[in-house]
Amino acid sequence: MGSLWDIKNIPQMAVVTTGAVAGLMGLLALKYNDRAIFDERRNDIPFITGEPLIGTLGMQLRNKERLYDYQMFILEQMGALTVAESALGLPPSITTLDPRNVEHVLKTNFGNYVKGEQMRDAMGDLFGHGIFVANGSQWRWQRKAASLIFNTNNFKNHFIAVFVEEAFDMIKRIFDKKANNGKPVDFHDVMYKFTLDSFVLIGFGVQLNSLHSKNKVSFAESFDECQMNCMDRFINPFMPIIERLQPILHPGTKSLRGHLKVVDDFAYSIINERRKQLADGGDFQDLLSRFMSAKNENNELLNDRELRDTVLNFIIAGRDTTAQALSWTFYNLILHPRVEKKLVEEINEKINNEHELNTSSLYNVISTMTYAHAVFFEVLRLYPSVPSNVKVALEDDVWPDGTHVRKGDSVAWAPYVQGRSTSVWGPDAKDFRPERWLDSNGKLRRESAGQWPAFHAGPRVCLGQNLATLEALVAIVMLLRRYKFSLVRNQEPITYVLSLTMPMKNGIKVFVEHRQQ
Repeated sequence: MGSLWDIKNIPQMAVVTTGAVAGLMGLLALKYNDRAIFDERRNDIPFITGEPLIGTLGMQLRNKERLYDYQMFILEQMGALTVAESALGLPPSITTLDPRNVEHVLKTNFGNYVKGEQMRDAMGDLFGHGIFVANGSQWRWQRKAASLIFNTNNFKNHFIAVFVEEAFDMIKRIFDKKANNGKPVDFHDVMYKFTLDSFVLIGFGVQLNSLHSKNKVSFAESFDECQMNCMDRFINPFMPIIERLQPILHPGTKSLRGHLKVVDDFAYSIINERRKQLADGGDFQDLLSRFMSAKNENNELLNDRELRDTVLNFIIAGRDTTAQALSWTFYNLILHPRVEKKLVEEINEKINNEHELNTSSLYNVISTMTYAHAVFFEVLRLYPSVPSNVKVALEDDVWPDGTHVRKGDSVAWAPYVQGRSTSVWGPDAKDFRPERWLDSNGKLRRESAGQWPAFHAGPRVCLGQNLATLEALVAIVMLLRRYKFSLVRNQEPITYVLSLTMPMKNGIKVFVEHRQQ
């Protein structure tokens, strides 16, 4: 009888339990009406009002396709340069656009801010313990090993020769043909192949020849997918579940594990080839060789997994960022013919004949092109290769604007939003105007790293900033001397896709014409 009575009353008990849970959630929603459940509201910092119990999580996910512009909209609406927010499943964070704060985090009090667990969880599968994820001694030995190749001799006698050679290959195999047959080309894809070939040759001594293929590079496609997945993990705490369900939700598509295998196979093939070359008595002075002879924080030679992390960390720096910057550069030149005209005039004034493009003197000539540098800097202001970044505070701190940072706080800075902030760059902040980088005498100037953190700042300032600038300007000079580009009409909107860097979502389709000298 007792058992039967229990069974009959199960529905009633369920209703009571459900009602109690609903009542409890209602009470919690009243208390946590603008933030994630159990998070503390920061009343000492302008606070982004979120939704009950989940905070800003839903807002982020609904605006994922245009997340950086959503962030810009929110900060403009609030009229603040430093804000706090709370999102369910993510660490409470403080975001700042104030140049003084950015410089404080990256430089002045560098030791107090580190890459935290969230970054390691989000990026660890792809980048392991490489230089972009590492902290402390693990980071220091990697930076020291890499810094040895970035010397003036290499720039003048090796790097620029590789860039010119690969640029000529790109011209001969792709752009000359497109200019002659009138067919469009995805400029973004070509730039990825150009920078991948260039950096793999410089960094690892491998002639990849991806420019020779009409198809997408399988490694590059998988590398891009893995990066986008990393970024999803930063904004969506449910990604581990989604990743496990992917084979069910999207049958027939390559899983994250499958993309990681493609990436791993590529990296390990480079490492294995080099080990064979060294065993045969080969002598190399490139980035990979430096790391093969380096010792890690335990004073041990690097194993293949550590070398794999090295390869992938430097590929994202050497391939992705420059290819994207070049794509955004030519997009803006097409949209701003005044700027293009002025830049072409400078190029033709500085370079009189093709012979100069084959000599080391090109390195010195490019260094004098102030307007070309100004154009490149302006592109990186509006389309920074790393549009957002985050660290974690080790101890309490006070920023220059008076913001109190607590131990364990996640602190972020947003170069994409900062570059468009009228409070930081003035009323024309959203305009593409390279002249802002020239002083009254027409000489090139640079803003503080806090205001323009395109290449980071402080001890972790980008080792390859001069390499990236040189490669980009070589490509700009060689392409603009020969061609005029125009957009293909009725293509997909040209915008970014959410990733660790700033790729174009659908590429950029252009027509190519021989320039009339």
